[in-house]
Amino acid sequence: MLEFFQSSDITKVLLATFFAILFLQSGIDKITDYAGNLSWLTGHFGKSPLKNIVPMMLITITILEVAAGGFSAVGAVLIILGKGSQIAYFGAVLSSLSLVMLFFGQRIAKDYGGAAGLVPYFVVSTIAMALLR
Repeated sequence: MLEFFQSSDITKVLLATFFAILFLQSGIDKITDYAGNLSWLTGHFGKSPLKNIVPMMLITITILEVAAGGFSAVGAVLIILGKGSQIAYFGAVLSSLSLVMLFFGQRIAKDYGGAAGLVPYFVVSTIAMALLR
């Protein structure tokens, strides 16, 4: 165990854990409050070209977020167990993809502040991909 704390694995575990928390919480919230999220998003995209596909977008991003969080959580455990970081890497890739999709949606909805708020998460996700590779 001492070797674990003296290696770069702790950074990998922390990155994977970060994305597990971020995306599992977000995805589970979308599942448990589907109606509330759908209502908010319908209004948010009401004047955009995406207004007619909001339910499909919500289902898609929910699945992707839960997958990103799940792969990240399992990946963190596997790194701790000395089984490599491939699953955590896949979690980081799914995290980056989720963030790009969210960024696209915010830009289309002309929520530029919301889009800008996603940039730091995206930067961390690309760093995670590089370190978990």
